[in-house]
Amino acid sequence: MAEVANDSVNPDISLLRDINDFAKHAPRGVDRAVEFFGEYGLIALLTVLAGWCWWRVARRSTDAPAAVAGVLWAALAAVVALLLNIPIRAFVQRPRPYDEHDGLDVLVHDQNGFSFVSDHATLAAALAVGLFMVSRKAGVVAVLLALCEGLTRVYLGVHYPTDVIGGFALGAATALLLAPLALALLTALTTRAALTRAAFLVHAQPFPGPPAQDRRTPRRHSADDKDLAA
Repeated sequence: MAEVANDSVNPDISLLRDINDFAKHAPRGVDRAVEFFGEYGLIALLTVLAGWCWWRVARRSTDAPAAVAGVLWAALAAVVALLLNIPIRAFVQRPRPYDEHDGLDVLVHDQNGFSFVSDHATLAAALAVGLFMVSRKAGVVAVLLALCEGLTRVYLGVHYPTDVIGGFALGAATALLLAPLALALLTALTTRAALTRAAFLVHAQPFPGPPAQDRRTPRRHSADDKDLAA
């Protein structure tokens, strides 16, 4: 049986219990809603927001290849951050809070792996920071969704607050620190794609092609024209 920790000397555990206590007193429907959005819904909303940012914002940008590359990097940064989290979790090996502390209202029991850092928070932060570099408006919405994602992980009783903070730090750092090299490579790729049949993926309005040749029937020269030429 897990031992009850002395919350008064550990603010991480104290905050965990304070947030998780809302789950104990909330109606069952609220708990089910938080469970859905914490596990799938908020990540799905971030994915939809990224798609909207690409289709409605990046492709209409004055520098569309760079903007589209930014959206691509937001998605790739999330994947890279999740991969970087694998050795971090293996090194820290922090147990889940419900394995160490009694009295938590755990709403999701089939969580595998260690607790630090939160995969959900990592993914959400990387996407949010990546989108913020493309569009301030979309980025603000993404940051708010990422914050909600982190809060739900503690509410559900599956992560400590510091797991979420660590995930935010890892995701943001990955998106920012690797951005110069990644954007240079991706912008070169999207610039080339803009000159192919896939141009609609980069530009809302494809680049205008070369001016069409005048296909009108050439006018026959009359005798007067010959005289003028002479």
